Amino acid sequence: MSTLAHTMMTAARSADSGLVGPGELDRYPYAEAPGVDRVGVPSWDAADPELGRVGRRSAGSRGRGLHGQLVQQLGQMIVSGDLGADRPLVPEEIGQRFEVSRTVVRESLRVLEAKGLVSARPNVGTRVRPVSDWNLLDPDIIEWRAFGPQRDDQRRELSELRWTIEPLAARLAAGHGREDVQQRIVDMVEIMGHAMSQGDALTFSRADAEFHSLLIQLAGNRMLEHLSGIVSSALQVSGGPITGCDRPTEASLGHHARIADALAAGDGAGAEAAMRQLLIVHPEVERVVPAPREH
Repeated sequence: MSTLAHTMMTAARSADSGLVGPGELDRYPYAEAPGVDRVGVPSWDAADPELGRVGRRSAGSRGRGLHGQLVQQLGQMIVSGDLGADRPLVPEEIGQRFEVSRTVVRESLRVLEAKGLVSARPNVGTRVRPVSDWNLLDPDIIEWRAFGPQRDDQRRELSELRWTIEPLAARLAAGHGREDVQQRIVDMVEIMGHAMSQGDALTFSRADAEFHSLLIQLAGNRMLEHLSGIVSSALQVSGGPITGCDRPTEASLGHHARIADALAAGDGAGAEAAMRQLLIVHPEVERVVPAPREH
């Protein structure tokens, strides 16, 4: 096994790092509007009981600390509809409900505002924004939608986006001679093969995600590169056998290897065709290839 493969397999078993370091929480003071109307404040008791104290870590908290966990829980509540559009969010009440400091609440609301989920205005306060204002390409929002009431729509939309983005990226990537990136793509195939032989699904999935991210980077299109996070999120939340990336199989590994070979040979048409085969590798699943929807 190569040094890269060993390093990546070791890293895959390590805990994810937190998002906020010491002293980071007070960088963005969150001014509260005086005299905020508290009528119609969210009924926290109606929310999922598992969204209780922030100290009770959910599966999605990923070691983020109190700030990250509060973002996760409030985000899930907004995306699921537990906190509907235009509902006021009062910082003091959030702090009491989740037993966290004002600083944690302020920074968490600031993050949610950046994602388009809430807005804060003088004399109005902080309120939940409608779906049309959300940043639907944000990885966290993709995850929250994928595991909430909108899961079917989210997974279908991700599948359709991948079908649009990745074959094109594969074709463009074959026209670029960045040998270092191409070699790393080959390394990812090696890691995936070794991980599959060891039954290590976690390492396989991480190498798979990097394979697709590198391929989009190699395409040399900055707008496509900006969308690489969508593909990574799709690989993490697909939740079913929709494409050849959803579970480690010999067929999946073979398609990845053919893509890597086509890239190395500068065969754009071959790379594109291999990517399309990868995205429809499970023919037993109905409507694998995105089809036009009735309006």
